[in-house]
Amino acid sequence: MSILEIRGLTATVDGNEILHGIDLIVNPGEVHAIMGPNGSGKSTLSYVLSGRAGYEITSGDILLNGNSIIDMEADERARSGLFLAFQYPVELPGVSGMSFLRAAINARLREENQEEVDQLAFVKIVKAEAKKLGISDEMLKRAVNVGFSGGEKKRYEILQMALLKPTMAVLDETDSGLDVDALKIVSEGVNLLRHPKRSMLVITHYQRLLSHIIPDKVHILSNGVIVKSGDKTLALEVEENGYSGIDDAA
Repeated sequence: MSILEIRGLTATVDGNEILHGIDLIVNPGEVHAIMGPNGSGKSTLSYVLSGRAGYEITSGDILLNGNSIIDMEADERARSGLFLAFQYPVELPGVSGMSFLRAAINARLREENQEEVDQLAFVKIVKAEAKKLGISDEMLKRAVNVGFSGGEKKRYEILQMALLKPTMAVLDETDSGLDVDALKIVSEGVNLLRHPKRSMLVITHYQRLLSHIIPDKVHILSNGVIVKSGDKTLALEVEENGYSGIDDAA
């Protein structure tokens, strides 16, 4: 059974149809990349998957682990195993990072009918995962994303993913605003989380991220539809020739 299946998905924003019929299947353990020019619908797809308010599904279905999620609220989708890493992570002044992480982990555990983690065990788990991503104890003591650089915000999101252990992770242009060193660190963190029972959808504008996170399949999104799919070499084709040639051939 696939982890994510999108069937004939159409969606509108402010009454304007942005997605015009998306079909996509992501199997367990696979990493798929969605590429496309600005305005093609990439971020809209990520927001529709996550259940963001204001993005209305007008037809089609989204299945997560075989179950439809289109009638679920965003928090229900998250507890069911869907994770979204934002293009621009928001700051949450006054919200302790450690309290935020523990609340999120325990919500996920409750959804799976597992025992919640106590404070002592939680601290050990967080510090072990944070060390892998180069996240200092000082960063963990701050409010969520407050005072973080762009690279630190992205590493913090990957830490959240490591702790929540989603079955489906959607990374919305996670390379946006990262320098070469930060991109490498974030990519290494993502690669550490590849697992036979976890799938990922990597949304990006550029091929450079896919040099670090090697996808199993690449899909080109243009004007709200997938116009071409292929293996990792498709990303190299885009890098060399741009999107216009692919659009013309579609």
